[in-house]
Amino acid sequence: MAALLDRFLWWRGYRPPRTARQRIVRWLGLAAFGVVALSALSTLCLRWIDPPTSAFMLQSRTAARTQGRDDFRIRHYWVDWRFIAPAAKVAVVAAEDQRFLDHDGFDVDSIADAVYERVKQGRQRGASTVSQQVAKNLYLWPGKSFLRKGLEAWFTLLVELFWPKQRVLEVYLNVAQFGDGIFGIEAASLAYFCKSAAELTPREAATLAAVLPNPLRYRADRPSEYVRARSRWILAQMQRLGGSDYLSSLR
Repeated sequence: MAALLDRFLWWRGYRPPRTARQRIVRWLGLAAFGVVALSALSTLCLRWIDPPTSAFMLQSRTAARTQGRDDFRIRHYWVDWRFIAPAAKVAVVAAEDQRFLDHDGFDVDSIADAVYERVKQGRQRGASTVSQQVAKNLYLWPGKSFLRKGLEAWFTLLVELFWPKQRVLEVYLNVAQFGDGIFGIEAASLAYFCKSAAELTPREAATLAAVLPNPLRYRADRPSEYVRARSRWILAQMQRLGGSDYLSSLR
């Protein structure tokens, strides 16, 4: 590949660098271009190809093996958009990203509010959109480093560029973690309510959405008072947005 590139550049009148520094810069540039191209191509392909796993699933499996949990298994069953109850879609948007239909991947107002609360009140709260969470779950790892946030921003831009809103939410509903080893709305619905995601009621959908901030701490099958209160709040927000028909424009 490099030899063919050199021949093409030579034919175009380009002369290869002669110093070691120039060669290093050249190869670093080629490597950076390759990473950018590969990440863009993989994200574009996922517009039509359902991801069989995610970075978070792989990390959960690795952590379980490290801890010697031989009985641990990932529960994940992909389900297409049309087989997810409308209430589940609206519940996640109501809980996580109420400006989902309006922003281009980043909710600037929520980010500003989060920064203000952090500086003025010492409180830390999340401001990630569904698009950002898709990027994080698919490609990255938990944490708050500048490197991870920078990569998250890059993949969020790719997701918003290549995917329609319906695909963004469909992927999120299928890769989000709802419990220990439980990923995706179908696996969560089967584990906690013994029914498919297509049959979820608004109250059940709100309960599942209520655990998303910390699915390893909060339980949908044994909800704490916090989860019950958050579930009631999500139900109210769903009604305020327009109920189960709120996302009917997404096809």
